[in-house]
Amino acid sequence: MSDEKRKLLAASPLFFTFFSVLTGLLVGALVLLISGYSPLKAYHVIIDGIFSRPSYIVYTVIYSTPLIMTGLSVAFAFRTGLFNIGAEGQFIMGALGAALAGAFLHLPPVLHAIVAALAGIAAAAVWGGIAGFLKARFGVNEVIATIMLNWTALYLNNFIVTLPSIKRTATNATAFILDSARIEILPLWKVSEAGRTWRAMHPFWHDIFRTPFNAGILVALFLAFFCWWILNRTTLGYELRAVGHNADCSEHTGINVKARMISSMAIAGGLAGAAGALHVLGWTRQAAELAAMEGLGFDGIAVALIGGSSPIGCIPAGLLFGALKYGGSKLQFALRAPIEVVNIVIGSIIFFVAMPKLLRIIRRRLEPKKRQGGDSHAA
Repeated sequence: MSDEKRKLLAASPLFFTFFSVLTGLLVGALVLLISGYSPLKAYHVIIDGIFSRPSYIVYTVIYSTPLIMTGLSVAFAFRTGLFNIGAEGQFIMGALGAALAGAFLHLPPVLHAIVAALAGIAAAAVWGGIAGFLKARFGVNEVIATIMLNWTALYLNNFIVTLPSIKRTATNATAFILDSARIEILPLWKVSEAGRTWRAMHPFWHDIFRTPFNAGILVALFLAFFCWWILNRTTLGYELRAVGHNADCSEHTGINVKARMISSMAIAGGLAGAAGALHVLGWTRQAAELAAMEGLGFDGIAVALIGGSSPIGCIPAGLLFGALKYGGSKLQFALRAPIEVVNIVIGSIIFFVAMPKLLRIIRRRLEPKKRQGGDSHAA
């Protein structure tokens, strides 16, 4: 391979991502070694916990689905010059809106699921739009606004789900959504007598149908490509990106900067709300009182960074993050490792994957030293 090709390969984002994953794995191995655990055994547990059974793969996808969408939310705002740290609160609002619509509306199947999902998306879009409005109208920094809105969403959720007319008896959660609102694949058939008989004859599918396998991943993939299309193939996307690059210049060219800020945050909020809505409609079937933030919105920031703030990049980034989350959770049981050690290992991998820019800087600084060393040898 020629020197020119080597330089091109070394400068490619794929190379930096691969190198970052490898570095993260090595640091994670070092942490495990210091803590008294075998790195090889630990990584074998993670890989085995992801790929050894069909149900594990499905659970990995289920874990990854909301992460892809919250990553999309953060990435979309990044591309338009805004930092949406409020994906957590928007996720909560999306879950709450979908849970209420799913439990208390009576509509035909499919239509009910669509309406419930749209209710969650609309609630979260309004929540994101509030931050956009505060930024556009009063100049309030969107980071501060969205942090405050995260906590407001948490307490609003806790207030609503514990209302006597909303909560399920003897619980601090909403009533379960109706079967007509569920997006789980064949939820009633698989527990019927015919379904159980068929599953008994097909072990592979039996293992898959033991999980809450749902259509959420298809929606996540659609939204990723739809966001890419909006940003790269539409006038709206051009204007949003222009405002992100230079708001003053965009205003001079006739773009309504304030309107675009609001629409950007509303779209970002809707994407995070879709994650919350599908999480409820496909898995939890309820919205519950929260003692603290669940973290799926905050994890979206890491997913967006790993994906390079690209809608398409959020797909593999979300799958990687979801796989590490699900596979890593098995370390605690297999090795009896404290959850803190597990989180440090996962965090080390994510940290290095999310910092290719630093690795580029290090490489650039090392190159002159290599040249000087080469020159001295030549002399």
